[in-house]
Amino acid sequence: MSGNDNPYSGSYGSQMTATASYGGAPAATPTATTPVADLIKETTTANFARDVIEASRHQPVLVDFWAPWCGPCKQLTPVIEKVVTEAQGRVRLVKMNIDDHPSIAGQLGIQSIPAVIAFVGGRPADGFMGAVPESQIRDFIDKVAGPAVDDQAAEIEAALTEAKSLLEQGDLQNAAGLFGAVLQAEPENAVALAGLANCLITAGDLEQAREMLTDLPEALAKDAGIIAVLKKLDQIEEARKLGDPNALEQVLAANPDDHESRIKLAKIRNVEGDRETAADHLLRVMKRDRTFQDDGARRELLQFFDIWGPMDPATLSARRKLSSILFS
Repeated sequence: MSGNDNPYSGSYGSQMTATASYGGAPAATPTATTPVADLIKETTTANFARDVIEASRHQPVLVDFWAPWCGPCKQLTPVIEKVVTEAQGRVRLVKMNIDDHPSIAGQLGIQSIPAVIAFVGGRPADGFMGAVPESQIRDFIDKVAGPAVDDQAAEIEAALTEAKSLLEQGDLQNAAGLFGAVLQAEPENAVALAGLANCLITAGDLEQAREMLTDLPEALAKDAGIIAVLKKLDQIEEARKLGDPNALEQVLAANPDDHESRIKLAKIRNVEGDRETAADHLLRVMKRDRTFQDDGARRELLQFFDIWGPMDPATLSARRKLSSILFS
């Protein structure tokens, strides 16, 4: 299924332990939309406290100590700027020309450049020296700022959680909209596909739900969630052929041991959503006659569990009752 089919539109040198006292104004708290220009800047001795010490209380700040005559510095600059920009605000880069501003580097004991010191929480935390490869800079940023988070993956997970909640509440339109939006971004997201099919089933559109789940790629076709929805469709279609539930109730009132009618009624109550009653009918057959239809009531109940899910309250309740029958 494609989006167009959506029916709802390491070690990097010694640890830095030196401390120094600096004066200056506090830095502004960064936001998720911090402009790239604010991620990389030059600083001075006077502004070091604001640009580095205070700023590092909100996010890690890398300080690049360099000089115009330093060849390795010129090699490092474009690489570290590129990596910091691509980090999209996880760290800031502050550059300090030690020829013009030598005191900070002196207080930190820097004797060779380029030297990059990471400040975290207002203090130097780690660092490296020399024009290291891009991969090592990325690893260094991961070390001081934590690994990058896949924002899209997080957004998709949040959307799926919300969509499931809406579906449980009966808000089919908004649930389907969220499932559909996920499928636009990830056309082969099995959870979204199963969720959208469940929306259609709840709305009574069984034909379109089954069409959505037909001719899927092999990986999707084998997904447990997709298989569960297909079984649910089969159960609904079977239940439609089992007769009038009221008539079956009358039959059972006259003959409580009509196990065939009781299993039929259990299947109908299940697709109606009355899971507790459906399970109780099957459990009653089991208590009376385990040999009926070769233990058919138990096998049917296990199929219900597959559809309901292992943590559904009806599953948990029925499993307890089933255990008491099997092991009594």
